[in-house]
Amino acid sequence: MRLALVLALLAAPALAQAPPEPEGYRGPPYSAPVPETLAGATVADTATAARLHREGKAVFVDVMPRDVKPADLPEGTIWRDKPRDSIPGAIWLPNTGFEALSAEEEAYLRRGLDRATGGNRDQLVVIFCRAECWMSWNVAKRALEMGYTHVIWYPDGPEGWVTRPENPPLARVEPFE
Repeated sequence: MRLALVLALLAAPALAQAPPEPEGYRGPPYSAPVPETLAGATVADTATAARLHREGKAVFVDVMPRDVKPADLPEGTIWRDKPRDSIPGAIWLPNTGFEALSAEEEAYLRRGLDRATGGNRDQLVVIFCRAECWMSWNVAKRALEMGYTHVIWYPDGPEGWVTRPENPPLARVEPFE
């Protein structure tokens, strides 16, 4: 009996599977295991993302959300966003990966993607957030629905990027305005 339990526990990680794609957008928790696929998009590993970056054939879009200013911040306290280091040359479109977007947030995403691609919906677009983050999956799905034809989802984000020493170091980015 004990041997069977030990074998079952050892086999558990091997049996773990990536979650399936949801029909709609994924809500909280956003930091969780992600699917291996996104219908209509190409999923890139770090080597592929690095090659696209080197070749300059794709634009990179970071969708990591901004920090939320605490509601109970004492009066007179100065609030500063946490700096964001990202893949060099990426455009940062924070707060666009939530399950539901306000009309303003959706318009911001549209403007940002249009700016990143120069209005070319056939441009290769690499969308990322951070490792095991559904926000990039949500934005990549939205980009497809907006008519972008060459969407590449890079689920490993900057955490994956830095695992290849030949990649350029991360660079500070500011939110797209």
